[in-house]
Amino acid sequence: MGMFSIREPRRIEHKYIYYDERKEKLKKIEEKAKRELGLSEDTFDPENIRGKFIEGTKHLKRRKQSGSKSIPLPVAIVLIVALLMLWVYLRRGM
Repeated sequence: MGMFSIREPRRIEHKYIYYDERKEKLKKIEEKAKRELGLSEDTFDPENIRGKFIEGTKHLKRRKQSGSKSIPLPVAIVLIVALLMLWVYLRRGM
């Protein structure tokens, strides 16, 4: 059934020009040794990345420095609806 077979494309074997396998192997061995001895500083710590987005933006940095808290959106919506209902009640009552 050669007529109905699906041919797969040839695999690409890309060889890098400026790649040194020996250097990569040495680097991996050094990193492994540092991890085993506890000298590695590459351990993931979420405290290191906390707040990095805020530091990158001016308006968020100002908000954090001022310490002002904004009203949550659902509370603001309920407050606006309550004030509108009070206004309508007072207009009809008078």
